[in-house]
Amino acid sequence: MTDHPSILIVEARFYSDIADQLVAGAMSALDSAGFEHERLKVPGVFELPAAICMALRSMEFHSSSNPYAGFIAFGCVIRGETDHYDHVCRESSRALMDLATKNAIALGFGILTCEDRAQAESRAAVDGKNKGGEAAEACLRMIEVKRHFRLIER
Repeated sequence: MTDHPSILIVEARFYSDIADQLVAGAMSALDSAGFEHERLKVPGVFELPAAICMALRSMEFHSSSNPYAGFIAFGCVIRGETDHYDHVCRESSRALMDLATKNAIALGFGILTCEDRAQAESRAAVDGKNKGGEAAEACLRMIEVKRHFRLIER
């Protein structure tokens, strides 16, 4: 186990170049704040909540090598020709919110829901909208909220 606080970054790799940009933005923020991070890759956005749930379960059973202080979910969903986009966005968002509220986890929500690839690239780019950095900052702030309520060590 590590002595430093650690964040689990769970990244959907369906759009790997977008995921890499999101992670790059997050790593800068986490490194600046002194947090270590671990990356876990899953196929797509739909798998993000299950992976975080599995990490939580492993912490409950003390089988995890790392007691994570927070989680960041990264992925990208680009609207297509069918309503698949709506289902993936709605269900993954709802499942992540349920995990956050039911388990009091610090969660950075970094799922891009975009109309096209150009919009996704603009939002993910570290020198653009840097939504990866924003999700990391949200996770870090929620860790502070947990500390305020003495849900994790100060």
